[in-house]
Amino acid sequence: MKVTLSALDTCESSFTPLVVLELAQDVKEETKEWLKNRIISKKEDGGAQLLFRPLLNKYEKETLENQNLYLVGASKITLLLGAEAMGLVKECNDNTMRAFTYGTRYNFKDFDDDNDDFLTMAECQFIIKHELENLRARDEKMIPGYPQAKLYPGKSLLRRLLTSGLVIQVFPLHDNEALKKLEDTWYTRFALKCQPIDHIRGYFGETIALYFGFLEYFTVALIPMAVIGLPYYLFVWEDYDKYVIFASFNLIWSTVILEVWKRGCANMTYRWGTLVMKRQFEEPRPGFHGVLGINPVTGRKEPLYPSYKRQLRIYLVSLPFVCLCLYFSLYVMMIYFDMEAWALSLHDNSGSEWTSVLLYVPSVIYAVVIEIMNRLYRYAAEFLTSWENHRLESAYQNHLILKVLVFNFLNCFASLFYIAFVLRDMKLLRQSLATLLITSQILNQIMESLLPYWLQRKHHVQVKRKVQALKADIDATLYEQVVLEKEMGTYLGTFDDYLELFLQFGYVSLFSCVYPLAAAFAVLNNFTEVNSDALKMCRVLKRPFSEPSANIGVWQLAFETMSVISVVTNCALIGMSPQVNALFPESKLDLVLIVVAVEHALLALKFILAFAIPDKPRHIQMKLARLEFESLEALKQQSHLRNK
Repeated sequence: MKVTLSALDTCESSFTPLVVLELAQDVKEETKEWLKNRIISKKEDGGAQLLFRPLLNKYEKETLENQNLYLVGASKITLLLGAEAMGLVKECNDNTMRAFTYGTRYNFKDFDDDNDDFLTMAECQFIIKHELENLRARDEKMIPGYPQAKLYPGKSLLRRLLTSGLVIQVFPLHDNEALKKLEDTWYTRFALKCQPIDHIRGYFGETIALYFGFLEYFTVALIPMAVIGLPYYLFVWEDYDKYVIFASFNLIWSTVILEVWKRGCANMTYRWGTLVMKRQFEEPRPGFHGVLGINPVTGRKEPLYPSYKRQLRIYLVSLPFVCLCLYFSLYVMMIYFDMEAWALSLHDNSGSEWTSVLLYVPSVIYAVVIEIMNRLYRYAAEFLTSWENHRLESAYQNHLILKVLVFNFLNCFASLFYIAFVLRDMKLLRQSLATLLITSQILNQIMESLLPYWLQRKHHVQVKRKVQALKADIDATLYEQVVLEKEMGTYLGTFDDYLELFLQFGYVSLFSCVYPLAAAFAVLNNFTEVNSDALKMCRVLKRPFSEPSANIGVWQLAFETMSVISVVTNCALIGMSPQVNALFPESKLDLVLIVVAVEHALLALKFILAFAIPDKPRHIQMKLARLEFESLEALKQQSHLRNK
């Protein structure tokens, strides 16, 4: 029987496979049987009540490889009860957003016993992941067949299996039919149109949809900067006093776009239900370790790790290491300036055509070195942050982001600050900024999408040949899909994507009055970035599990911080221009005071604008207030009934 993801059959023998679980090749049979029983057992017996079967039956295993691949699905009622347990928010018939409950399911819009699209596929896979992660040890002291893999009551079985190497990976399957429809409306036909954000959210979840929504919004917001910057580049290149208007517009623009994004984000996430979704209690991250004890909040047994030990690791090891890396970055920067001086002297002595081209070589080499250093440091930062042993995933991510942002900011922008405020060479600043921006964009496109896509295509051809060579009398469609997807790279989250946009925002805003063409290059890059990132998500990497999100998180603060820094740099650059200096030939102190006063005035204007523009539209505020009022009234009624 042909099994495809577009069909829906809740029979245990031919259910819709949503998630793949891969075990290690040498896992013992008793371990497999124990895991299967825990997955399919009823909730009251400590199971997940999911559907589970091997990818291959016992006859196909004799012919094919990959015998330890298993398919996981769920019946409709299991998914609906899981949606209630997780507090998923759906739209009701009265157009309000409420947490879904199975008992009131007919009050929700588009719910019908025969409608299988009430929950998106991303939500179904997220529910299955949640159920698998919530499989907890009961009376078991160890994983059957592996006495060294200890268990204790309340321990997540899946996380223990992953850390012990018995489970290789768990990933959601693509739906080829739905994916083809999404690709047709997203990136396969090149056209200047809006992305299908709601469809992206339905397929990949809110976190990824928010990234693509922000990428599109940021690209459109850059267009006015690009249009205004182009005539400045063409006609008033050396007249820095005329850049005051452009720089002032840039500073207001950077504030307004971030505040308006908050409002658009609130609209989207309210429509998706994540804005009003209650935050789940955060479990310890898989890599967290410590002495077994009792969590005073949950009452469960779990590893406990003293906070002072973590602080010692942060301040005595991580912090000195980050400082050492920053010093090394500055040392490499000085080597770059030595190369620039050598190229310039060579050009001054010969003045030939090839030496004029040679002037750009140090900047190109330095841009490549910056990208290499950023990637190497990222691995070191991940290792250190993991070694710090943070209990929660959110704490781990915050410390990792802080480490990476500090290094990347210094590594990418230190040379530009040095040129601007130490060397005071505006021509070299323009040249370096243009070279760094364009080179980094080209390298990112190659490393993130083109190279992985080429490698994935080669692997795809190999898998197809292997499947076609099989003599087994089976339908190999699903087998081919699973084998192909399990070898794909794993999507590590939106961290690198937001980081790329953050650095691009820095190039555009920090030195806008020196190189107004930066916005135009950013727009051109982002038009291709949308398509390359979409290709990466659909064809290069495994489908990631969806994660509910209400906003872009700490990245909003990062962008706002960058916009504040841009006020200071642009005011200082304008104050250093020869035209502005000529206005104060006698007293430089007056010039400094005026520049500082203007900078403070612009910062004040930024904060006034941020305060004046509400983060959420008025109608969203009213709906949230209404929901809060109804929740309080419901609590009062429950309290009143208990007191009777």
